[in-house]
Amino acid sequence: MAKIPDSGLVIVDTTLRDGEQTAGVAFSNKEKIRIAEMLDDLGVHQIEAGIPVMGGYESDTISAICKLGLKASIMGWSRALIRDVDASLACGCDAVSVSISVSDIHLKYKLKTSRAAVLEMMAKAVGHAKKHVDYISVNAEDSSRSEMDFLTEFAREAKRAGADRICYCDTVGILDPFAAYEQVKSLREGTGIEVEMHTHNDFGMATANTLAGVRAGARFVGVTVNGLGERAGNAALEEVVMALKHLRKVDTGIKTEKFVEVSEYVSRAAGRLLPSWKAIVGSHMFAHESGVHADGALKNPVTYEVFEPREVGLQRQIIIGKHSGTASLKGKFREYGIELSDEQAGKILKHVRSLAIDMKRSLFDKELIYIYEDLIHRKNEK
Repeated sequence: MAKIPDSGLVIVDTTLRDGEQTAGVAFSNKEKIRIAEMLDDLGVHQIEAGIPVMGGYESDTISAICKLGLKASIMGWSRALIRDVDASLACGCDAVSVSISVSDIHLKYKLKTSRAAVLEMMAKAVGHAKKHVDYISVNAEDSSRSEMDFLTEFAREAKRAGADRICYCDTVGILDPFAAYEQVKSLREGTGIEVEMHTHNDFGMATANTLAGVRAGARFVGVTVNGLGERAGNAALEEVVMALKHLRKVDTGIKTEKFVEVSEYVSRAAGRLLPSWKAIVGSHMFAHESGVHADGALKNPVTYEVFEPREVGLQRQIIIGKHSGTASLKGKFREYGIELSDEQAGKILKHVRSLAIDMKRSLFDKELIYIYEDLIHRKNEK
């Protein structure tokens, strides 16, 4: 029996499928299993574990994930083909995703077939899957470029065939939040079927479009860790969950304090640098250098932080560099057990700014201590 909550938002993570489809990314079997365990520990409701019909190491790993006894539902991705569905079933997946294109662009140039044929293929695959598993999602690939009338017909046919939800796929990331809201609202009202938002970040709006879809009635949220995915990536798990929590006041039950640990592991496994400026989990998310900002954060973090660093597994940092002020400099030296006078702080700051410009970066702790020793400590000893 698929482990899908009957109410509330459902987080569907596809790091192991769509995330791994990022050009140049290939997880090892052990990494895929470890990522599945970490996602389950986070509280992700459903894990799209991969593409079973690939066979070999892929199907072996998906089978191993299915045998872990995780709390999350494990979904296998398949094309609208009986053999693909059977491959997911053979791995032991408790849910199956049936994917096929719905836009005329894809039908003409990719599938070279008709709308009627697409409906027939999808219904046949769903009907076959329904004989063996309780939960089926139908991925309407390139939904955002399909005609709304056909997408609605497609969703109705999927529902009649036994599908539990439609995955609305913004495959090439062309939505904006306004269009996302209107189209998902229309789809929900026109079919009554549950909807999953699956958005790509080509125009930098994947998270915003996901939230718009949720507002329009989508109950399922497709994401990847760090936004890993083809081209510019997918909606990021950590961004969507924290935006829902703090901007929409919706608690998904995800253990957000583990985000940094998971993000760093996936980053290493994918061979993709986790930028310091990455939203939610970047190392500079709570780093303050500007004198005004650092002074405010030292007095009360709420002045420049929208949530506590520990909520995602980070720590607050006061960075000393070109834009620092005396307040942050004095605060930093208190960490070293040194109380600077205003005069001393001013003298050190002048040298800090000059060195930071020359080196084109902020200063390390040791460098600050060296400046202190050269300007203050040794002078006092004399």
